[in-house]
Formats: sequence, C-alpha cells, structure tokens
Amino acid sequence: MQGKNISDIIEKYLKEMIAEDERVEISRSDIASHFDVVPSQINYVIKTRFTIQNGYVVESKRGGGGYIRIEKVKLLDNIDILDTLINAIGDGLTQREGKAIINTLVLNDLITDNEADLVLASINKQTLAVGNKLLENEIRANIMVAILDHLRYKS
Repeated sequence: MQGKNISDIIEKYLKEMIAEDERVEISRSDIASHFDVVPSQINYVIKTRFTIQNGYVVESKRGGGGYIRIEKVKLLDNIDILDTLINAIGDGLTQREGKAIINTLVLNDLITDNEADLVLASINKQTLAVGNKLLENEIRANIMVAILDHLRYKS
C-alpha cells in the first residue's frame, strides 16, 4: 500500500465493510487498535470521508456502550436524504464539497456522467471567479441547492 496514508487505508477498510452490508456498526477504539492509531484518527476519517455529501449517514453514540454506525444511502430511495443534503450545504459550498455531491448523485444514478460534467463546469472556481471566495461559495451553494431541489421534485 505504498503511497497511501493511514486515513486512506482506514477509509478503504471501512468501505469494504460497508460494501458487504451497506451498514456497519463499529467501535472507534476497536478500529483504532486494529490500525494502531488514536481514536481521533478514526473520527477524522469518518468526519471527512463518510459525509452526507459522499452518500453516507453517520450516527454516533459515545460512552461505554458507544458505537459509530455508518450507512451507505441511496438518495432516490429517501427524499429526506436530499433534504438533509440541502441543509448540509447551508450558505456556502466549496468546489471540493460540490464535486463530492455530484459524484454521489452519479453513483446513485440521479444524474448522468454528461450531466455531472455540465454541473462541474458550472460550479468550477474559474466559472465563479468574482474575486470574493465567500460569494463564490454562496453562488456554488445556490446552484447545487437548485439542482437538488429539481431532483427532489422530479417525477
């Protein structure tokens, strides 16, 4: 696994577990022990790689009987997930976050590869270059929310 950092390795391991059941319940400390890392490393991987934008819902319970439940969701099967995604976008969206959402839409067959390319072009840094990063992120968020709203009400 030369060239991969520990976060990539942990992500791959968790995704392989999820591929078997589409839902996995893990103990943060058990996974940390397995990879000989601190539990905060597991938190980092889950917080950055298993987001709603990437098509995952994460539920966490801390304490003695604590767990982390990660579930791969099908966006079309659950309109509430689109609503959650819209709420997660908020007032601003980076290009990287936008790409993650678009990738999730393609993986869930909500948009085609060609449609994804068009959306990517519309939210690109160069396309939205108005000289104000906060404004660019706000415009990008507005574009993505409009697209998600359209998908939500599409029959």
